Amino acid sequence: MKTDTRIIHSGRHPEENHGVVNPPVYHASTILFPTVEKLEHRDPTKRKSIHYGLYGTPTTFGLEDALAELEGGYDTKLFPSGLAAITVPMMAYLKAGDHLLMVDSVYGPTRRFCDNWLTRFGVETTYYDPMIGAGIRDLFKGNTKLVFLESPGSITFEVQDVPAICAEAKARGITTMIDNTWATPLYFKPFEHGVDVSLHAGTKYINGHSDVMLGTATATEEAFPALSKAATEFGQTIAPDDSYLALRGLRTISLRLNRHEKTALKLAHWLEDRVEVERVLHPALPSCPGHEFWKRDFLGSSGLFGLLLKPASKKALAAMLDNMELFKMGYSWGGFESLILPHDPADIRTATKWQAEGPLLRLHAGLEDPEDLIRDLEKGFERLNQAG
Repeated sequence: MKTDTRIIHSGRHPEENHGVVNPPVYHASTILFPTVEKLEHRDPTKRKSIHYGLYGTPTTFGLEDALAELEGGYDTKLFPSGLAAITVPMMAYLKAGDHLLMVDSVYGPTRRFCDNWLTRFGVETTYYDPMIGAGIRDLFKGNTKLVFLESPGSITFEVQDVPAICAEAKARGITTMIDNTWATPLYFKPFEHGVDVSLHAGTKYINGHSDVMLGTATATEEAFPALSKAATEFGQTIAPDDSYLALRGLRTISLRLNRHEKTALKLAHWLEDRVEVERVLHPALPSCPGHEFWKRDFLGSSGLFGLLLKPASKKALAAMLDNMELFKMGYSWGGFESLILPHDPADIRTATKWQAEGPLLRLHAGLEDPEDLIRDLEKGFERLNQAG
């Protein structure tokens, strides 16, 4: 079946639920056993075993199955936030004395976890240039156990040579993990490129409606046992209502992403012609670092991208952003609404140096009419110029 068909039918079993189209919401903690024999022979390690609410119900299993199928992995575990879906899986593959290679363009909270917590547990972190490719082999140590990728990079959108990095790691038995939130399971297939574990902030495009906190981790059959064990022993689970909402949102992800992609590209091309803009950072444009890898490995682009402005004062930037009508300032992205945020990556780069004379803006193109979004940006630039 084609992807759009899988999106609609994966993780659904109406025949098991009296013909109900969507998996019902199971609110459960205690699960009752009819006999001592069944109680004593329960198997907590068995996939999709219903024996306590923490370990899953048909509601969560439906979402896990759908995500694993769409991304091409063996199985999926769910987490209460995107950050939890990053930190707990990292703990699954690291121990005291191990060495981690972390991409320098990574999501800020991931970096803080490495610097503030992994160091306490005796794990050494080395940050690497996102454009290093096969050269990552030079950073491997005898105790390197995990390579973390995020492609494209958070805020600065560098696209990594994922197959080259994974090939070098695999040759040495090193686990690879990628934050695949930007591309979603539709536009990048990590397991086809050698990745062992793929992570998502399901809060973003998977849910798509800015009202659910969710993280997901999908793994190969070889990597899944360690992931599952860590999720269980760290007590990670999600509320059944959030699972239901995410699964319902997932059914429209193809339609939503198609609109996000088209709108973002229209905005990106328009912004390229603005005199106020130094450079647009969109993986589908040649001006973005690693564009050739996006063109080779990705199946599409999403609604999130960045742009570098020419030098502008803080006062002028505030005049632009404080009065936007449609592009609102707020964290997260992937919902139906358009967002804009200023960022300064210089403070969170160590392996590479961020050099830009002007401010950086991150935009998420929502589902509004693109002409209205262009007018909103145009008025914003007028305020920027008037404020000097």
